[in-house]
Amino acid sequence: MKSFIHAWHGVAETARKQHNFRIHLAATAIVIAFGSFIGLSTTEWLAITLSIGFVLSLEMVNTAVEYLVDLISPEYHLIAGKAKDVAAGAVLVAASTAWIIGLIVFIPKIIRMFENG
Repeated sequence: MKSFIHAWHGVAETARKQHNFRIHLAATAIVIAFGSFIGLSTTEWLAITLSIGFVLSLEMVNTAVEYLVDLISPEYHLIAGKAKDVAAGAVLVAASTAWIIGLIVFIPKIIRMFENG
């Protein structure tokens, strides 16, 4: 139970301190609301849910890397900067992938909505 509580503290810490995580949470809320409105299938929800989890998880890993790098190398160091850049790049790849999945899922449904009036 303590591990679960510590894990939730990590989520809360990230939500409080990381602007990009809050942006991802806002995007998540919008996608869930729109997906509910538009009526996603179970398979579509699986793809969307996995995408959301992937992005949020990597954003938290990125935050952990930033904290560790700042602890180990408080002054600027080229390699420390590269570690942070790579971790941020992982989030970018995940978010880009989630964006593409969102387009694949939502665009056909939006087109059908306009075709059907």
